Amino acid sequence: MTEHVGTGFERGTDGPKVILAGVDGSQSSLRAAAYAAGLARRQNALLALVYVQPVMTAGASLGAPVADTTQEIAQGLVAEIRAAAERLKGIFEVRWEFHTFRGDPYSGLVDAADELQADAVVVGASEQAGHRIVGSVAVRLVKAGRWPVTVVP
Repeated sequence: MTEHVGTGFERGTDGPKVILAGVDGSQSSLRAAAYAAGLARRQNALLALVYVQPVMTAGASLGAPVADTTQEIAQGLVAEIRAAAERLKGIFEVRWEFHTFRGDPYSGLVDAADELQADAVVVGASEQAGHRIVGSVAVRLVKAGRWPVTVVP
């Protein structure tokens, strides 16, 4: 019989600890969040919901108040997530946190995954036609090869 000492494996604790889901208010991102919530519940992992707030460029600062708009989106997402969590209390329990990171969607999700020590990343498929051809945030995350990435249609 071979004995493995110090391997760090312990029955029942070998699954992911943190599952990150990128949310931006789109239908595909909300489906990704729901899928990630199911994974987190089954794995007893923390669900980290991440909204990446776009960084305002110098030129954009002369136009519409972008920062206010993206802050409203983040607040709206938090309210929507809290309402969903309340409706499911007692039926579907999952530990979750909401985080806002700044940057473009790809680097914001990479920063979030690193900082939150994500074991897996779940994102929605891009709903923009050009992204299906050129490549999306999801494709870039997969190519980074740093975490298992699930793309939800």
